[in-house]
Amino acid sequence: MRAVVQRVSRAAVEVEGETVASIGRGLLVLLGVGGEDTKRDAVVLAEKVAGLRLFPDEGGRMNRSVGEIGGSVLVVSQFTLLADLRRGRRPSFTGAADPAIAAPLVEAFVAVVAGAGIPVALGRFGAHMDVDLVNQGPVTIVVDAAEGRIL
Repeated sequence: MRAVVQRVSRAAVEVEGETVASIGRGLLVLLGVGGEDTKRDAVVLAEKVAGLRLFPDEGGRMNRSVGEIGGSVLVVSQFTLLADLRRGRRPSFTGAADPAIAAPLVEAFVAVVAGAGIPVALGRFGAHMDVDLVNQGPVTIVVDAAEGRIL
């Protein structure tokens, strides 16, 4: 699994012109699920994301998690994060999980973050989505999980 985590002042997802999810201050998580990923990967990655200290403390240092600042998380499934560009310029997505495998792992990720007491909004799995965000900082972190470990 791969997550691109962005600290945002706000973020929203639209599908066919309708806003299906939005948050204020918090994290936008673009989440890619690979064909070899497991529920353990989803749990480990979600725990890591929920605990990331990306928000400033009183001294201005990134020392607080999204839960500590009372923020929310918007999760957007994005299979294109698993693009393979080793051969030519057209990306291959053969490493991305089939939707029947990916959807339950996205749900597992969301459940762990929500279980930590963090409000979670979710894009629409498999839909063409327009994602609007204001990246604060900007702060963007890429986190990979494989076989229950963070890479």
